[in-house]
Amino acid sequence: MSTATRPNHIGRKISRIRELRDMKQEALAQALGTNQQAVSIIENSETIDEDKLIEVAKALGVTAEAIKNFSEEAVLNIIGNTYHDSNVVNGNAYSCNFNPLDKVVELYERLVQAEKEKLEYVEKLLKK
Repeated sequence: MSTATRPNHIGRKISRIRELRDMKQEALAQALGTNQQAVSIIENSETIDEDKLIEVAKALGVTAEAIKNFSEEAVLNIIGNTYHDSNVVNGNAYSCNFNPLDKVVELYERLVQAEKEKLEYVEKLLKK
């Protein structure tokens, strides 16, 4: 079935946006002041009234228009166009904005300073 003939199933779009936002049905239900079963009914509905759509959109942190125009293909295109292989390390996207070796040196210097302070404290106690 091509995307042109696929029905505009609002509930399915709400479900995918909720999943992409890493939100469970229970969390959405709580944000809407309802229960999980009601969210399940909404997500299985092909249509939803405008007021309810606006309420759901607000709970998901998107606009009602974003839900209406949501497209799985568009999401995949955005990911595909913004992902660069140059930042892949062992299969994971990785972008480090600092030199890890500098951080190790910084931590080592702090550890040495702490040890010096402990030694001074012990020597001070022994002199008393």
